[in-house]
Amino acid sequence: MSLLQWQQLNVQDAVFATALADLLKRSRVSEVTVTQTVEEIIGRVREGGDSALIELTATLDHFSVDDVADLEISTGEMDKALATLDADLKAALEQSVERIRVFHEHQLEQSWEYLDSDGNRLGQRVTPIDRVGIYVPGGKAAYPSSVLMNAVPASVAGVPEVVMVVPTPGGKVSQAVLAAAALAGVSRVFRIGGAQAIAALCFGTETIPAVDKIVGPGNAYVAAAKQQVYGQVGVDMIAGPSEVVVLCDDRADPDWVAMDLFAQAEHDELAQAILICPSQTQIDRVRGSMESLIGTLSRADIVTASLAKHGATILVNSLKQGVEIANRIAPEHLQLMVEQPDALLSDIRHAGAIFCGYFSAEALGDYCVGPSHVLPTAGTARFSSPLGIHDFQKRSSLIMCSKHGAQRLAGVASKLARAEGFDAHAKAADYRGR
Repeated sequence: MSLLQWQQLNVQDAVFATALADLLKRSRVSEVTVTQTVEEIIGRVREGGDSALIELTATLDHFSVDDVADLEISTGEMDKALATLDADLKAALEQSVERIRVFHEHQLEQSWEYLDSDGNRLGQRVTPIDRVGIYVPGGKAAYPSSVLMNAVPASVAGVPEVVMVVPTPGGKVSQAVLAAAALAGVSRVFRIGGAQAIAALCFGTETIPAVDKIVGPGNAYVAAAKQQVYGQVGVDMIAGPSEVVVLCDDRADPDWVAMDLFAQAEHDELAQAILICPSQTQIDRVRGSMESLIGTLSRADIVTASLAKHGATILVNSLKQGVEIANRIAPEHLQLMVEQPDALLSDIRHAGAIFCGYFSAEALGDYCVGPSHVLPTAGTARFSSPLGIHDFQKRSSLIMCSKHGAQRLAGVASKLARAEGFDAHAKAADYRGR
């Protein structure tokens, strides 16, 4: 009897379009309940500050303190965690930090300016955000990689203050997470999580400073909180459950494909793993590998639940058609496990990250390749991008008109202003045109 139950779709079936749409639009969270709960939590923190945080941390994280200051983790504790960390793990974190740093240095934007023919000085000034808050998940597991993927790009961008929040149920702190914070240059760390942490970063409390932007993934409550506070504070994206699409040919090792699908499904029951392939024989091989390998996983129950609820195999007529389906899905992660990925690359329009070839496992991208693993989910890769330097820098337009240039431009501005009914605009321009 099969241990894995997941949908099998075929592009040649008459109901394929409907089945695919259902697979992608299926809500993976109870949105109404989450939204209402988050709204209440944000209101409590905005009005109650530190005292509300103490109450919510005791209720939701089962960790009681008398003062919010007790929720802060000192730089000394971070340094101690780094100094006492397992040597091999420390070396792995250091290598990851270096690779993330080098990649994001390539993204840095520079200020620029030029003079036009009338002597007007025009340009763009690039400056870092003053204070950024990063959210690091910590409810079900510890994620030092998330610390690095958020904090290192912020450091490269020149952000002078990075405030990190991480839930610590029962007060238990991950030493690996603290060590990662020390390596990545995090300024302050607070052991709070959930919607209350987002609210504290947005509005500030007596102890926790308000930030200018909040980045980092979290659960449905964190995502809803970021959505509700956006405008008062900047956010990177509204991230949903993690997802992968693997497009493979019949030469891909079925064990490798199976484990890459498992790697995504093991995040949680809401994660989504989809296999696209033009060969039913290869799909059957992959399913066979999954059946034989599922028993080797410590999180097998989570994997099976994820695949049963949100996973699927899709049989297509060709790899080219597989790319078309992948574009329709616009996945967070897209793996091209094919012999010639470059032949497909130019046709891919929508994906958070594209992993090309048999050796480019998505798991490598999660930890140490270089690009941030904070990526657009739920089809938002159609219009948004991975977390990067652009999330931590601002651009200001620079305008310095010469007398001659202002005189030349005044007439144009005055005519346009009067056409829109703005007399003061027109007269302000006219003054410079005399």
